[in-house]
Amino acid sequence: MIQHILHKDILYAIIVRRNFKKEGIEFFTPNEFSQQLGYMSRPQGYIVEPHLHLRAVKEIFYTQEVLLIRSGKLRVDFYNNEMEYFASEVLAEGDIIMLAQGGHGFEMLEPTEIIEIKQGPFNADLDKKSFTMDRDKEIKMYGEWGRTRNFEG
Repeated sequence: MIQHILHKDILYAIIVRRNFKKEGIEFFTPNEFSQQLGYMSRPQGYIVEPHLHLRAVKEIFYTQEVLLIRSGKLRVDFYNNEMEYFASEVLAEGDIIMLAQGGHGFEMLEPTEIIEIKQGPFNADLDKKSFTMDRDKEIKMYGEWGRTRNFEG
């Protein structure tokens, strides 16, 4: 399953659940994203012709990161661009999430291993702003709402 985490018609994250399967190729991200997330399923013997990626200058407006959950379980808390909490989702082993914009925080629900992929080089002073999370907030689970649901709060 693919989940789109939306808040007021803005796409904050894309989750590819570990059980997602499809023949062929599918890209989940819009073309205007500075990082692309896709899936390929090809049969034995299928050939991808040798190729290289050309040097190209591209404009990046937000650092977009992809997390692959290797083991464990965690809760992702989503925040809008004004640093206001709006929803949470639980990820488990084999799930993948692309964090496209807005803020996010994590609570490990089990010992967890994560592989992180993002544009670089990363400069913590310019690319990241930390803020305090309200630990007493009511957790609003985004839930198993299918491909797309707009969470209004």
